[in-house]
Formats: sequence, structure tokens, C-alpha cells
Amino acid sequence: MVTHVLTPKNNTQTKMANLTPFSKLDETFDRASELKAFDQTKAGVKGLVDSGLAEIPAIFYYPHKERSNSNETSVPNEPHLGVPVVDLEDIDKDPIRRRQVVDKIREASETWGFFQLLNHGVPVSVQEEIINGTRRFFEQDTEVKKQYYTRDITKPFIYNSNFDLFSAPITNWRDTILTQIAPNSFSPQDLPQVCRDVLLDYSKHMEKLGELIFGLLSEALGLKSTHLVDIDCNEGHAILCHYYPSCPQPELAIGITEHADGTFITVLLQDHIGALQVLHDNKWVDIPPVPGALVVNVGNLLQLISNDKFVSSVHRVLATGKGPRVSVATFFSTTGYAQTSKLYGPIKELLSEQNPPKYKQTTVRDYRLYYAKRGLDGTNPLTHFRL
Repeated sequence: MVTHVLTPKNNTQTKMANLTPFSKLDETFDRASELKAFDQTKAGVKGLVDSGLAEIPAIFYYPHKERSNSNETSVPNEPHLGVPVVDLEDIDKDPIRRRQVVDKIREASETWGFFQLLNHGVPVSVQEEIINGTRRFFEQDTEVKKQYYTRDITKPFIYNSNFDLFSAPITNWRDTILTQIAPNSFSPQDLPQVCRDVLLDYSKHMEKLGELIFGLLSEALGLKSTHLVDIDCNEGHAILCHYYPSCPQPELAIGITEHADGTFITVLLQDHIGALQVLHDNKWVDIPPVPGALVVNVGNLLQLISNDKFVSSVHRVLATGKGPRVSVATFFSTTGYAQTSKLYGPIKELLSEQNPPKYKQTTVRDYRLYYAKRGLDGTNPLTHFRL
């Protein structure tokens, strides 16, 4: 019998309490019905924790067969033993220094698909405020947050739990807010006041940083520094703020299922808790928080247009009992789900008789629709676009 820390006091808490705990999972369990019931509360995983559940509901159970390499996790004691850390200091003043940075980014993008950036120009105060703004939103009263809960991808501001709740085989232990900042036009009034100013401020810093990173990546590919910007890889960006409540049974759940991002690049800010891992040489490697650093990873779209020169590595986030954990991801892409005739395929300057194209052309919209339809199902969407 499920044990409650708190007695449910309202309708939302009662619905949460009625979800089947993992310990009661049997052949009568109706996953579809329970997913619907969870979604209808509009309270997310945070609502589960607030209701006092001491066991995770069965919909969040992460099967052991999915825990590949879980006993082979590498936990580096120092950041330099794992994902490369790249310091951008003086790259605009010293050409030799810039070449060294480009070489390091090239190696990281070819082997890890991840690197951490220092001296990137985003003040620590801005990083702290976007983390705090995310906490402020999620830690509001549920009734206040509910007005933003939606699965309509056309909305300027989206709050929900698991974008792929009804399509993915695993439900992740996290809630998310999403704002497609550019190139969409929307009124600032569409954003919640509790985090409006910091979202807009953080977006301006990300726009500037994105242009810098794409310049370095262009050079790392042997192209002119403006190439990736010229083909609009940074035309659009979305900000996703993830909130991972403390999990009562973290060994049975997952924060985010293993996946590769459907972006050109992702720039991630994580708080002090960590729990982010990348799959490297068939081992899960921690990406520890480095004070002031931002994590950059290659997305599937950059792997596609680089013709596998750069790799979009699989990564995941563990559930933890140390939460709430907060992270902020900026997804760089083009026009999101808007209709477009702009096609992306392997960059012709990178192709040769020895290096023919490995992917067919696609619009970003078609790629994203395919990605969204499948959800985080443990497979790589890039396979669908291979020649």
C-alpha cells in the first residue's frame, strides 16, 4: 500500500494520490489511462512531490534493461579528465590563441560531441538569475501555473511535463517550460511576469554567444567563419527550462531518457547538482558542473550537415534525490515548426569523391516533426535521413 507523507487536501492532490505506485504494478495497470490522469492535473512532477507521494507512480518506472552501461559509469574527479573544457579568453585578440581554441573545439566535436565553455561572455549574475527565475516559476502555486499548461506547440510559452508524454515509452522525472524566442514575434506579455525579464535578457546573451560558437564551429570545419551563420543555423533559438524535483526513488526513475538533441547546437546551463551524463566509448561519463561554465553539444542537424564530421552524442540526466535540479537549455535551430522550403543536407564544401553525402536533404520543420512524433524512444532520428 502506498505511503503518503501528506494527506491530499485538494482535487489535484487526490488525483495524484490515485496514480498506481510502482510497487503495485501488475497486469491490470493501464498506462494510457494513468498518463492521461497525470496530464489532466496540470501539476506536473512537482505536483507529485507536493502531494506527498513517497513512491514513484508506475508511469515513471525506468526498466532495468534500459540502464545500459550503468555499472560502467566513469566519474571524473576533475573536469579535464572527461568532457573537454574550452577557455575562450583572448580569442579575439590573439590569432594563435584562436587557432588553439578552434583545434580544441574540432577535436571535442569529433570525439565527444560535447565541450564546456569558460569566459564566454555571459555574466555569472545572468546565469544565476535565469536559474532563480526557473525556480520561481515552478515553485509558484499550482493554480497559478496551470494557466500556462499546454501541449499546443504554437503557443509562445509552453509549460508541461514530458513533451512526448503520450508517445515515448518512458516518462521522465521532470517538468519544463519552453519559449521559442526567435525568429517568432510575440508580446513580452505572453510570458509569465515571474520569469519574463530574465528570459528576455538571457535570450539576448544566448543570441550573441550562439553567433560566436557557430563562427568557431565553422572554422573547425575548415569553412569561413560566417558559413554556419550564413546558412541560418542560428536563425532561431528556443529556451527550455527544466525542473527536476527531488525523487523519492531515484534508482527507479530517469530525469531525461538517453537521446541526442534535434538541434544544430545546444547551449546548456546546469546548476550545482549535476546528474548530466554523455555516452562516450560505450561508457556513461559525468559532465560535472563547472562554476561559470556553459555546456555546448552538437545536435543531430549539425551532424547531418557536417556529414558525420561532428557527432551528436547520446546523453541523459539521472533522477536524483538531491533536487530540485534546474537546467536551462538553449536550442539553436531555424524556424521551428514554421513552413519553409529551405533544405539542409551535407555541406557541399565538405564533400568529395572520398566523402560522399551520407544524408538526404530535409527541412528543419520535417526533421522536427519526425523527432517530435517519435519522442525520446531510445532510437536515433538521424537514421531515418541516411542515404
